[in-house]
Amino acid sequence: MTDAISTRVGTRDKIIEVAALLLQHHGPAAVTTRGVAQGAGVQAPTIYRLFGDKDGLLEAVAEHVMASYVSKKAAVVEAASVDGVDPLVDLRAGWQTQIDFGLNNPDLFRLVSESNRVRDSPALASGKRVLEARVHRVAETGRLRVSEQRAVGIIQAAGTGAVQTMLGTPPEQRDLGLADDLYEAVLRQILTDAPEPADGAAIATTVAFRAIAPGLDSLSEAERQLLLEWLDRAIAGR
Repeated sequence: MTDAISTRVGTRDKIIEVAALLLQHHGPAAVTTRGVAQGAGVQAPTIYRLFGDKDGLLEAVAEHVMASYVSKKAAVVEAASVDGVDPLVDLRAGWQTQIDFGLNNPDLFRLVSESNRVRDSPALASGKRVLEARVHRVAETGRLRVSEQRAVGIIQAAGTGAVQTMLGTPPEQRDLGLADDLYEAVLRQILTDAPEPADGAAIATTVAFRAIAPGLDSLSEAERQLLLEWLDRAIAGR
């Protein structure tokens, strides 16, 4: 039984790898049951049995590639935290990595940008947690003028929009500075800079306190939850 399961997993991985290469180099139209089966050295019914249909195979490919990509991003964020890299430098590097990934993998980016996949993909959920970790590090420095949740949403929306806009433009007509300008606009929305008006400084301090509040072990769980609720209300009502 164990050998049969191992063979099944190995066959599935091989099929996904072949399909991923076809998708990357030739686009979704090249990911045919016949082409993938031939490349993986299996019979077409095997693909139907493992993935259901072509859409199921494409979803598996997207999840596989994104999981690998996100794993690498998570390692970078962890290293940045351990090595004491400036959170804003790390956030900027993450933005550029995302832009480059989207432009270099247009078909995959379009696949994972579909709303149903965004909602259901474990890899994309993990990717969001990586961004949340980066934003949390910025919040701990007292630089955020909005809640962590809102900052994550703004960055996600801007990054996705930037890639989609550039992918929708012929390569020779693309404005490669668009992503940089958009990122600077995002920073103006989410960061506070000195000198800062009193109310802005107060919000930044509140957001920073919100970032460390879950780790206040001197409070009971109920007290921490109440404190977090108060801080969230203060941030939202700024």
